[in-house]
Amino acid sequence: MNRPLSRWTLLSVVTICSFFSLGLNAQQKTIVETAVSAGKFKTLVAAVKAAGLVKTLSGHDKFTVFAPTDEAFAKLDPQVVQTLLKPENKSALTDVLTYHVLAGKISARDAYPLTSAKTVNGQRLKLDLGGKSPRVNESTLVITDIACSNGVIHVIDSVLLPAQSNLVATASGAGNFSTLLAAVDAAGLREVLEGPGPFTVFAPTNEAFAKLPKGTVENLLKPENKKQLIDILKYHVVSGRVYDDTAVQAGRAGTLLGSSIEVGFSAEGLRINESRVVAKNLETSNGLIHVIDQVLLPQKMSRRQVMTTLSGAIDRGVPIFNSGHHGRCCDIYMEAMMKIQKMGVENMDDHSMTRLTRTIEDARQTNSMTDRAWVLRRGMDDLYMRASRMSSSISGR
Repeated sequence: MNRPLSRWTLLSVVTICSFFSLGLNAQQKTIVETAVSAGKFKTLVAAVKAAGLVKTLSGHDKFTVFAPTDEAFAKLDPQVVQTLLKPENKSALTDVLTYHVLAGKISARDAYPLTSAKTVNGQRLKLDLGGKSPRVNESTLVITDIACSNGVIHVIDSVLLPAQSNLVATASGAGNFSTLLAAVDAAGLREVLEGPGPFTVFAPTNEAFAKLPKGTVENLLKPENKKQLIDILKYHVVSGRVYDDTAVQAGRAGTLLGSSIEVGFSAEGLRINESRVVAKNLETSNGLIHVIDQVLLPQKMSRRQVMTTLSGAIDRGVPIFNSGHHGRCCDIYMEAMMKIQKMGVENMDDHSMTRLTRTIEDARQTNSMTDRAWVLRRGMDDLYMRASRMSSSISGR
């Protein structure tokens, strides 16, 4: 049974005629043509032209636009609008405009049960459409479902502004991440986290770092421990914007270190490994921050554990392969290689880990189960020999 339309949705049908005066030809016009014809979106249209988005919003792809009226733009400082319209600020203007746009045509009825929506900008909008005053972030929806040939327009009464500070600037402004930022600088990762991303950072507070054994932070910040510090920080970063609901659904997330973190719920709420999330989904211009109350420490395999894992998988897989069950053998080999990739290996050189990843990728692209088993086996033998040589080299010192 479809959810009934709310009062504001029904009233919008009446309001459209007086607001747009477009008649039955409205649906034949593109989003841009519709906005121009309305006469109420002169600032928005000027901004779309300045950002070079006219062709995009006039094409065949479907979009949903939350369109601020001229009165909505008038609520902003006039200097802000003038600055955004300057050619040198085209990128910032594009970020603001694409924050008003969703991919696809989404009607008011379809949006009604949603609590958020991902914009073309990449950041999410908060939706609260069930009340007497339906809202998108802090803006009120005043008209909905203006049908266009390539999408739909919903009219709002204030301009939506995306997060404009990057991950580092946002953490710095929060005031409770000075230890994390010192670690980022010591590891030489500031430029990465100030870059385009996007990244999701599970950010330990100063109090989280203070829970570590005495002297741990000081030792990690020493130049000779830079590699270990980088590994720990990479273990706190995931590529892309990973919101809490997405992470929970997946159950885990692959970090920049290569190993995964576990995501789940406990009596205390959302947890990442053994750490509790105390604030979630904090938007930044180049990613997302989830605040956690403990530092995440990657637990890597020793080279001896790698050798044991590989030899155990081979011992199980060989008789199964020889009996003709090549697909099952592939599963055993792949499980072992994925386990090593997920956990990482203590002091293993980057080249060896790259070869491991390449073996997994090559195996996935090999259709024949027989050939796939041999791709994995050769990679396993190579990794075993590398781990064995490194163990022998260290023990002989």
